[in-house]
Amino acid sequence: MLRPLVRLALAFGVKHSHLDELLRDILVDEARRAWLEKGTEPNISQISVTTGLNRKVVTTKVRRSDGLPQTEASAEAKTLTLWLQMVAEDPKHRSLPIMGEGRAPTFEAIARRASRGNVHHRAILDELVRLKMATEHDGHTELAAAGFVPAGDLRGMLAFLGDNTRDHLLAGVSNTMGAAPALLERSVFASGLSLEDCERIHQFARERWDGLHHALAQEMRQAYEAADEKASARIRIGIYTYYADAAIERAEAPVAAPSKPSGRKAK
Repeated sequence: MLRPLVRLALAFGVKHSHLDELLRDILVDEARRAWLEKGTEPNISQISVTTGLNRKVVTTKVRRSDGLPQTEASAEAKTLTLWLQMVAEDPKHRSLPIMGEGRAPTFEAIARRASRGNVHHRAILDELVRLKMATEHDGHTELAAAGFVPAGDLRGMLAFLGDNTRDHLLAGVSNTMGAAPALLERSVFASGLSLEDCERIHQFARERWDGLHHALAQEMRQAYEAADEKASARIRIGIYTYYADAAIERAEAPVAAPSKPSGRKAK
């Protein structure tokens, strides 16, 4: 579970001291959460015993934001999802006037509906253009993405990686700990295939996901619009594919160091 995280950290120059500091922060946060779930606001000693960190470290810990955008709360993501849904129903909506009068769809109307009027449409469009998910010309904007995946924005990509990986692992942890009802957590695995067949199956999954994605987005949009302002639950449904040459992975795997002789002769 930790190996991909360490690989990413090393790729961006993150050192052991940074990871150690982060782990201590998370230990304190999760220990406090565990106590709160039992109805107790923990004191320093309780958090210290739970985490194994000394009282001085716990006392000086201050929760810090990671500074990454919250993708599930993004007005841009909600607007683009609604726009993609409209395009799936009618491809002519790929290009829209930014503003307009009458009942014809406009980007302003989509942004207002998606954000419940909390974010100005101009700010949303500027961000989508910056992320190269939309283009703007002569009072019109055109969709330029198949989904809200900010490939040109490293911070945005890291935020999505964190959100998606977190919820995937939370589902598995919840099921492992016996929470009820069990959450959907399935995968299909095969080995002994060619890389060409892996890519073909990958594309097959992408095509099937597109249809399911639009259906799920519509269900979520309808539920969101029907909910009152006090509704606070969230849901994330995802799919992933990963494939690699297992022979290369085995060749790159670290070799265990030979055990030291014990000094005793076998009988």
